[in-house]
Amino acid sequence: MRKLLTAAGAIALAATTLTASPAQAADAPYDVLVFSKTAGFRHDSIAVGTQAIRDLGAANSFTVTATEDAAAFTTANLAQYETVVFLNTTGDVLNATQQTAFESYIRGGGGYVGVHAAADTEYAWPFYNTLAGAYFASHPAIQQVTSRTENRAHPATAHLPSAWTRTDELYNYQTNPRSTARVLATLDESTYSGGSMGADHPITWCKGIDNGRSFYTGFGHTQSTYAEAGFRSQLLGGIRYAAKRADADCRPETGYTTLYNGSTTGWSQSGPGSFSNSDATLSSVGGMGLFWYNAKQYTSYSLKADWRLTGDSNSGIFIGFPNPGGDPNIAVNQGYEIQIDATDTADRTTGSIYGFKSADIAARDANLNPPGEWNTYELLVEGQRVRVYLNGVLINDFTNTDAARNLDGYIGLQNHGSGDQASFRNVRIKELGGQPTCDVRVHAESFTSVNGAQAFTKAGANNGQTLGYIEPGDWAGYNNITVGGATAIRARVVSGGNGGQIQVRTGSQTGPILGTLTVPNTGSWDTYADVLAPLSGVPSGTANIFLTFTGTGTGLFDVDDFTFLRPCTPTVTNLALNKPATASSVEAAAYPASAAVDSSATTRWASAFADPQWIQVDLGQTYTINRVRLLWEAAYGSAYQIQTSTNGSTWTTARSVTGGNGGEDDNTGLNNQARYVRIYGTTRGTAWGYSLFQFEVYGS
Repeated sequence: MRKLLTAAGAIALAATTLTASPAQAADAPYDVLVFSKTAGFRHDSIAVGTQAIRDLGAANSFTVTATEDAAAFTTANLAQYETVVFLNTTGDVLNATQQTAFESYIRGGGGYVGVHAAADTEYAWPFYNTLAGAYFASHPAIQQVTSRTENRAHPATAHLPSAWTRTDELYNYQTNPRSTARVLATLDESTYSGGSMGADHPITWCKGIDNGRSFYTGFGHTQSTYAEAGFRSQLLGGIRYAAKRADADCRPETGYTTLYNGSTTGWSQSGPGSFSNSDATLSSVGGMGLFWYNAKQYTSYSLKADWRLTGDSNSGIFIGFPNPGGDPNIAVNQGYEIQIDATDTADRTTGSIYGFKSADIAARDANLNPPGEWNTYELLVEGQRVRVYLNGVLINDFTNTDAARNLDGYIGLQNHGSGDQASFRNVRIKELGGQPTCDVRVHAESFTSVNGAQAFTKAGANNGQTLGYIEPGDWAGYNNITVGGATAIRARVVSGGNGGQIQVRTGSQTGPILGTLTVPNTGSWDTYADVLAPLSGVPSGTANIFLTFTGTGTGLFDVDDFTFLRPCTPTVTNLALNKPATASSVEAAAYPASAAVDSSATTRWASAFADPQWIQVDLGQTYTINRVRLLWEAAYGSAYQIQTSTNGSTWTTARSVTGGNGGEDDNTGLNNQARYVRIYGTTRGTAWGYSLFQFEVYGS
């Protein structure tokens, strides 16, 4: 967002045809191994499939080596290839030594693409089941089917319609891969005969395996399949993803509610311009406005959206703003924008909290698909903290401390202007029940065991010391760290040297790697920076954690502290329940102030029909207030202040709310010492007074 201009009125949503996507930029050259050994049924499509992949390679920057010789599966030979395609393999095709080499290749960062009968392979090798995602169970006769494209942001499925009708041999699988993989497409069993998996029948999916990637499609039985443009594009997208020439969020995904996937019910335009709606895709049309979801405000949630820009375009996703009416500047001034444009300054570019905090630029660049290709954001909002994931990788972590802004509220998509073209797909949300985070921070110098590195007294360090004198091969161990449920790690580091990597391991200094942090040169040995990395395979409960350090040269970096980012659910008590409450006025004796703090949703406080009015509660002792929840009756406050006091006479404004539209206002992220809490209304939303069913206060 460069600047939002105020404009009156909303422009109606237009329905138009999408323009053609821009051409894909050429990938850096890479190498692909196509493996088609069979120890069971042999498909007559292997030869044409191999040639199709050769043709794709010739047109898309990769070379192809085809083999049916399992002797190619050595550590040295596999290192030549960015990905390996299992093309209609069947049966037991690798011996134990070859299996070990291939597993090491995948876990170390290699790619796997499984086509059709690749799921009918290596039944006795547990790692292969993990890699492929599921084993073959059965299939009916070849017939026409409708495939439902569930994820249209992945490079293998972005080109497909929501419903793709084609003819092939259709596998049933022994298990459903959804719990461990991101399902990209399913078969609609009502459109053919012989399906045995029911309403959720995955046919295409992707996943991460440590540092490696896996993609599988169940299509690819017939020779004619490999001549179909749609399937060839799917195969190319899967190869590009596995070879790390395109990025996607392939984490498992369940429990999300669709906000937009073709239907604009619940959405409104604020300000000029609009979005066209075609092929379950919103595309910006002119103006400088905001398309916002008005059906509900959200507090703690995971919001995911797929987006694409063309050229040097500009857009963003807004979160945490009150009802903007016809003025999109309300979202600018009271919410936060998660930027999409990658060409602006660091705090105003892709992954940034616009104008407030830059993303981890190195992580952003490593996981950002270029203009013309789809990307996926996850915005994980927990209270007043938001974490930004780009294509499944954590790139920003920001906590709101501005009382004039909030992270709970509405969400919206920006249409930036006539020269900026942005598209959005599949906007979905999963509410988290208001769970805060219970992070675990460890001072790096508080190691239980260490090799090489030493504690170092340093200005600016939290607790006064860092873990310094770090050379390649050094490590530090920390016993009994609570890591269960952690999804990411953040480290505070400083480096005037070459930087390097921090590998997070469990059990020992050679144990499994949970994640890897990349440490840059931060600018000097006095300039601290936070670096972030996702975690996988985290054990439950407590564990012995080891940091191992790699890099080139000497004097790599210092580590000040590191934090495991994890959610938890605390005990929540309404501090205002049945406490003494008073008000500036009452509409009638039947609506006293006490009725707003009695936990009943049928009794209420109602004021006189005038501005301003207030209601306050005496908590009985001083608390740190972090949340105030209001449940309005039909007569509500569209503008009010949450005020706190330790003595009942001197008041501090903890938050100002404007543009409210009644219903539930759950104000989280407060941090005020108070015995008394007051709601001071300045603008009524109706001709009546202020009317509250519930006035709840939370804190510790």
